[in-house]
Amino acid sequence: MIQSVAFIGLGAMGYRMAAHLPKHFDTVYVWNRTFAKAEQHAAEYATQAVALEQAVQADIIFSCLPTSADVEHLLKDLPLKAGSIWVDCTSGVPESARKLVTQLSDQGVIFLDAPVSGQTIGAENATLTVMVGGDAQGFEKALPAMQAFGKLIKHVGESGSGFAVKAMNNMLMAAHLCAAAEGLTTLKAHRVNLSEALDCINASSGKSMVTETVIPQRILNRSFPLTFALPLLAKDTGIAIDLAQEAKLSVPVLALAQNLIQAANSLSDKNSDFSTAVKMYESWSKITIE
Repeated sequence: MIQSVAFIGLGAMGYRMAAHLPKHFDTVYVWNRTFAKAEQHAAEYATQAVALEQAVQADIIFSCLPTSADVEHLLKDLPLKAGSIWVDCTSGVPESARKLVTQLSDQGVIFLDAPVSGQTIGAENATLTVMVGGDAQGFEKALPAMQAFGKLIKHVGESGSGFAVKAMNNMLMAAHLCAAAEGLTTLKAHRVNLSEALDCINASSGKSMVTETVIPQRILNRSFPLTFALPLLAKDTGIAIDLAQEAKLSVPVLALAQNLIQAANSLSDKNSDFSTAVKMYESWSKITIE
């Protein structure tokens, strides 16, 4: 039985994910590097803002930080409770997951890499997809806690597999974004109505999440709301390319997409949403996708 749950890292995703836990568990600890945010969360959702050392005494500990390096730094010399399960929802590096499995097992703790997909709306509605790598029995024990914010939750393989799936998912989204930007720029150059064209594409074989939601809800209306930062997408595409290189595979399409996302990131403000990558194409073509 899970008696207590903790959530570490109350960013755009974590803040919303942690909000669902008190609906299912009596004791929910929250901690954030900016502690005022943890206190705000406690006041809003009836969680308990506690010191990091207390948070990690929970039965299930979730973390959701920007990078694997942040998680490794947090865990350095941090005493944990034997028998607990650490579920890392960071979009991380597979090799880091394998490293932390070994490190935490010395303290009798199971480490699962469990990144999520579904953006902030999915976190708010508890409809996230959770891709989990690591110990199968640990997965089963932690599953009830993950179900608080996840709709589709899959154990995808051994340690590092969850991070690998998330990185490749985001790489494919990046490739779709680049291809769609080029396609719509070409259509507009030929004086095609982009809104009507998208209706046709989204009822046909060329559709993707990018054409169905990202372009209509972020780009055509020029809103570009910040829910997933472009630097984080650039990080994830880099992880995906590293995976291909480790397997000694040739992936020319993915490599080109990664180069384009990296270029767009270098030209953008660090607080830009991933959808602003299309502005690079607009600067090249002098055509606005709207």
